[in-house]
Amino acid sequence: MKRKLIAVCLFIGLCSGLISSADFPVTKISNGLINAEVYLPDANNGYYRGTRFDWAGVIPVLEYKGHSYFGQWFPEYDPKLHDAIMGPVEEFTALGYDEAAAGSEFLKIGVGTLVKPDDQKYTFARTYEIKNPGKWTVKKGKDQVEFKHEITGAAGYSYEYYKTVKLTKGKPELVLEHSLKNTGEKIIETSVYNHNFFVIDHELTNQNIKTTFPFEVSAEGKGFGSIARAEGKSITYTRGLEKGENVFSSGLQGFGNTAADYNIQIQNLKSGAGVRITGDHPLQKLVYWSCHTTSCPEPYIKLSVKPGETVAWKINYEFSVENNIK
Repeated sequence: MKRKLIAVCLFIGLCSGLISSADFPVTKISNGLINAEVYLPDANNGYYRGTRFDWAGVIPVLEYKGHSYFGQWFPEYDPKLHDAIMGPVEEFTALGYDEAAAGSEFLKIGVGTLVKPDDQKYTFARTYEIKNPGKWTVKKGKDQVEFKHEITGAAGYSYEYYKTVKLTKGKPELVLEHSLKNTGEKIIETSVYNHNFFVIDHELTNQNIKTTFPFEVSAEGKGFGSIARAEGKSITYTRGLEKGENVFSSGLQGFGNTAADYNIQIQNLKSGAGVRITGDHPLQKLVYWSCHTTSCPEPYIKLSVKPGETVAWKINYEFSVENNIK
């Protein structure tokens, strides 16, 4: 108990400037097994107003059987900072950026239209001016939150984007249900991934964190082969990451072309808490990134939506606690 308290205090110390959910538009959901908090989109007062991630479904708190799975992993907060965000958050690749002239608009689904400031290549790390944030509609329930984002005539695109964050009745499961309707005249060709900022029981990134796949995984990139190991079907760590260090692979290898490989488990081997992530679309790409406070498998899927068509996809998070796992 004493060592656990010390670890929690160390983690909090590394993430200085912790903020309260009560400071922003937020709602609580529960199915009797899982309790969670969900931030609500708001262009003026919302917790996240950055230009990288989808504004819907930011989850700062999720607890199951006394264990926590998400939380603040970054050291400083600013509502427009691109990575000041928590939970299983999603990003769509930019639409219309390359063909837009400097000073013209391009689109990020779940954010709105942004202004292209110059002829430099698009990068998620850059903050762009929001020209049109679109219209958000939110419907809150006891065990779910429904979001709707509407954009009309934005950089030549129009859409209705729906996302529901819901807890399954009688199961320790979170489900993200999505649909994207193309209401414009231009085809929407994009990719979307979930960054999955896991902070399981405040554990720092070290030998206690293990990520497992249904296939033999291989990885190349920063830190692999030294700090991180991709062996068999798992990624593990040889030591804890220091502040300022990170591990990164732009594309894990080994998965096939069916949705069966969208099946990822991440565990805290010390506390026994873990989560299995499954999706209903084949993986387009699988990125892996971690720093000293979070480990993030990032599964991508590809979306192609013709005018008048709707595409739907779903991601399931099944939480578990195994006693004496290590």
